[in-house]
Amino acid sequence: MMHNIPQYLDQMTLQLQQHLKKNSIEKPIMVGIHSAGVWLAQRLHQMLLLEAPLAELNISFYRDDFSRIGLHSQIKPSKMPLTVENQHIILVDDVLYTGRTIRAAMNEIFDYGRPASITLVVLIDRGGRELPISAHVVGFHQQLSAHSQFKLSDSEKLELSIVHSENG
Repeated sequence: MMHNIPQYLDQMTLQLQQHLKKNSIEKPIMVGIHSAGVWLAQRLHQMLLLEAPLAELNISFYRDDFSRIGLHSQIKPSKMPLTVENQHIILVDDVLYTGRTIRAAMNEIFDYGRPASITLVVLIDRGGRELPISAHVVGFHQQLSAHSQFKLSDSEKLELSIVHSENG
């Protein structure tokens, strides 16, 4: 199944514009979750012509499985404004699955202050939620087996593939 990422980004931009207008949100701060969420956020940020610089979040220290999986050697620091107090945040990630990544991202965001709102934008909602988290804007929905995952690669072309694990 081929996915047209530029078409999804167009559709997500339109949905996001409508959401911002409906909720009277002006001058939001867009935050991408490393790595693929940042790639998507870069595109959406440009398409929406947002004024505030794009922020980047690395949630490695905030994951609830941190003690089990440890720290990746290529960890990049978060790039966030000094405060997000009373700011409207657009949080962007590539895949929404269990909800644990988004929970970790929200925990880190709150370390920078209490935002007025958080709008969640994801390219793919693959179901399988373990936490009560849902996205406001979704590119597409597609369920996968627990032994498969989506992989967005190449920050320029944004190519999507499905990777199957050996023990599946």
